[in-house]
Amino acid sequence: QVQLVESGGGLVQAGGSLRLSCVASGRTFSSRAMGWFRQASGKEREFVASISWKGGITYYSDSVKGRFTISRDNGKNTVYLQMNSLKPEDTAVYYCAADERAYMDGSSRSRFSSWGQGTQVTVSS
Repeated sequence: QVQLVESGGGLVQAGGSLRLSCVASGRTFSSRAMGWFRQASGKEREFVASISWKGGITYYSDSVKGRFTISRDNGKNTVYLQMNSLKPEDTAVYYCAADERAYMDGSSRSRFSSWGQGTQVTVSS
């Protein structure tokens, strides 16, 4: 089981940028697709972005495409989410998660588990 710890959240003005990090423990990180999800207050958790186990394939929700970039460093057991041109509607708790299966491309959003504790992102208008 992969254990995940997110960081990098905070308060930022609209149009600003933040970079989230998610550090994984265990030796299975490099074989797992990783994803970022978010949950705004009173709403269901939604998919944001995912990246394949090798890092060559990425997926984004339509709401963040062109503004957010997911990346990973398998040598550091870390996945990142670079968020640019932030909007107030991006305000949420952001979670990273690992695909429960090995060697996947990250396209199966329902197969992500091993959630971290989340990091709060607040975008002011």
